[in-house]
This record gives sequence, structure tokens and C-alpha cells, in this order.
Amino acid sequence: MTNESMSELELEEIVTDEQKSLSQKSATQKTHPWLKPLFVGTGLGIAIALGGMGVLSQLPARQQQAVANKVTPKPNPVMTVTVATVETTRVARTFNSTGTIAARDLIPVLPQANGLQVKIIPEDIKEGTYVKKGQILAILDDSMLKAQMSGARAEVDSKQADVGSRQASMLSQQATVASYQAIVRQKKADLAQAKAKLEEAEKNFRRYRKLAIAGAISQQELDTRAYTVKTAIEAVRLAEENIRSAKANVISAQADSGSAEANIYKAKADVRTSVAKIVQLQTQLRQTVVRAPISGIVAEKLARVGDVTGIPPQTQVGTVVGGTQKLFSIIRDGRLELQAEVPEIQLPQVEIGAAVQISSDIDNRVQLQGKVREIQPLVNDKRREATVKIDLPLTNLLRPGMFARAAITTNTALAMVVPQKAVQPQADGSVILFTLSGDDTVQSQKVEVGEPINSELVEIKNGLQLDDRVIVDGAGYLKDGDRVRVKSQ
Repeated sequence: MTNESMSELELEEIVTDEQKSLSQKSATQKTHPWLKPLFVGTGLGIAIALGGMGVLSQLPARQQQAVANKVTPKPNPVMTVTVATVETTRVARTFNSTGTIAARDLIPVLPQANGLQVKIIPEDIKEGTYVKKGQILAILDDSMLKAQMSGARAEVDSKQADVGSRQASMLSQQATVASYQAIVRQKKADLAQAKAKLEEAEKNFRRYRKLAIAGAISQQELDTRAYTVKTAIEAVRLAEENIRSAKANVISAQADSGSAEANIYKAKADVRTSVAKIVQLQTQLRQTVVRAPISGIVAEKLARVGDVTGIPPQTQVGTVVGGTQKLFSIIRDGRLELQAEVPEIQLPQVEIGAAVQISSDIDNRVQLQGKVREIQPLVNDKRREATVKIDLPLTNLLRPGMFARAAITTNTALAMVVPQKAVQPQADGSVILFTLSGDDTVQSQKVEVGEPINSELVEIKNGLQLDDRVIVDGAGYLKDGDRVRVKSQ
């Protein structure tokens, strides 16, 4: 007997048994008429099922498989996703440090005139205000200087009048010198005349003496001639004495004239001193206007209206620079720097000019690119750290004294990267990605993540291979084994 005939006999036996069961149930229906529809439906269902089984048993194997496939259809894709390929890119290796924001060049503004009261501070001069070189920061009270200026000008006028008086006196003394010099010349003429008379008297005396010896004249006549010679000699002596006296007068007058000239020089020097005082006061008057020495941002405003320059208030004892009270301080051109503290063991990795990524714990907007400008030569002997000065770009997000973080670049290397959207952090702290297996099935893969490359890419240290395909958009809604539809790029 074949399998097909055996199946038909089995079906007939089943139908016979079912008919007997229905006969028994029909007797029961007389007492329970509501069961009749139930039994009829049940019987029809069993007959249909058995008939179907018989038909299936008679179908070829290929047709049976097709029927089975229609009964258990393949599941549809869960969702449409985008895919990215694992690639390599050059990644900067960094180490992290922290530090304090400071002014790169903080310039103190000191008063050039001490002892003056601060009279005016413009309303727009505040901490954080950007000022230009030469802009007025404060005006000091100049009333005392103006009074001193008036006194100095009056003093100059008086000194100049004194110079005029002394010049007149010198001219008078010079005239006296000229007069005495004329007298000297006159006395010299008188001397010459007296000497001529003496010479004439001596000649006559010699001639008369010969006559007296010869007995031609009397002795009395000779004595008269001798007396005449004596008189002439005395006249010469007196003339010489007059010349000496006249010369002494000239010397005295010249001395007086020299003294008068010296007095003129002194008076002129006094005038110059008074004029210099005026110039100084004019300079101080200009200095009563305190101007910004450079362009930059006002970091400190220490001066207050009513303060006296050079006498810092008790609250500003620490603001004295070089013995002078500081009024303001300005950050040159608004340039800031980050003074990062780097352990000495990491100092060999830091190079001048290295790129630095600056961030802040309290302001996520701070994502700045800096550059190492200077490495301080001294290492703190307690913390074993050195200060690295990092130039910052111009920004209004940072202020001196703020705390910031620095990722200092040491070198660059090739690394595998994927889009950050593909990374799925897990509750246990691990990280997974979904890779595309085949054409439409996803598989979860645990990975080790490195540093973010930028706002879009992240480094993968372990867990993937180059050219692996990872799910990007839609990765957060998948589970291992899901079927997906890949969106064409």
C-alpha cells in the first residue's frame, strides 16, 4: 500500500469516527438544544482542516514549500537609515591642563601731577570699556595750578623790569668808566707838559750855572734857576700821581660796570627761572587731563571723583606703583592670555607655537584656538609645575581671573574616525556602534572611543576595521539583528 492510499484510509476512518460522535451528540441535543450550532460548526471546521491536509499531502514538495513560505512571510525593515564608512584622518594628540585668564600686557595709568583732586571722570569710562589712545579718562582740579601760573607770570614781569633797571645802571657805570679814562688821558697830557717844563728848567739851570762859574751872573740868579728846576720836578711828580689816581678811578668804575653787568646776567637768569616755572605749570595744567596712554580695555578703575592724586585711599594701598597712586589699568589692545600650569614631566612635550584648544567649564560657548607663546623658565618647587603662557584670540567671552581648560597639542597621528552621531553610549559606561552586516541587517559592536576630532567626527581606538559600514542616522532606535533599509546618499 502506498503512502497516498494510506492517507485516504486514515481520512475515511477519521470522518467515520467524527460521524459517530455527531450521532451521539444529536441525542444530547434533545436535552441541550443550544449545543447544536456549536457541534455543527466544530464538525465543519474539522472536516475542512482534514480536507486541506489531504490536499497538501497530495501536492508536490516544491508546491508545499511555496505554501509554507506564504504562511511565514519575511519581516519588513524596521526603518530607513544612513550609513558611513570607517575612514582615517590625522588626529592631534593633546594633554590637558588648567590655568587662569590674565591680561597679556597690563598698563598702569598714573597721575603725572600729584596733590590734585580728581574733578571729573567721564560716565562712559568703566571697567570693561574699550578706550582709544589719547582718550580722556579723568580731569583733575587745576585751580591751584592756575593761581600759581598767575604768580609766576607776575614774577617774570618783575624780573624783566629788574633786568631793565640793571641794564641802565650798567650803562651809567660804563659812562663813568669812560669819564675816568678821559681824565687819565688828560693827566697824561699834564704829565707830558710838566716833563717838558722840567726839561726846559734843567737846561736853563745848566746854562746859568756856567755863567755863575764864569762870574757873569750872581749866585742869587743861579739859585732862582735851581728853584725853578725843583718846582718843575715836583710838577712832574704831581702829574704822575694824578695819572695813577685817575687810573685807579677807571679801574673802580670798570669794576662797578662789571658788577652791574653781572647783576644783569643774574636778573636775566631769574627771568629764565620764572619762565621755566611757567612752562612747568603749563605742562602740569596739560597733565590735569589724564589720557589713555594706549588703546585697550579698562581692566581697573581705581580713581574716584574727590580723590587726591598721590594720596591713595586706605582701600587702595595696594594700588601704588613706583610711589605713585594708580588711577586706571588698561589691557593693551584687549589682548588676553591663558597662564596654564603644566607639570614638569610634561614640559618636554610643549613647544612654542603649539596649537591649544581653550574651553570653559561654566560657558560652553568658549571653544577657542590659542597658541603657546612662552614657557616660563622657573618651575614651582612646591607644585613642580611651570607656567605656560598661551595667546588667545580677541573675545568678549573671557575676563582676567577666569578659570579655563587647555588641551595642548603635542603631535599628530593617523586614526580611524566615524561620525559622532553613530556613537551610542550605554548605561554601563560602554559605547557601541551598529555596523551593517550584509545588505540590510545591523549588528551591535562595542568600541573604544578616543578624542572628538571636531563637532562631527570622533576617533575610534578599538573595535572597528577600516571600510566597516556604521549606522549614522537612526542608530539610536535600533537593536542587534534589526533589518534596515539604507538610504541612498
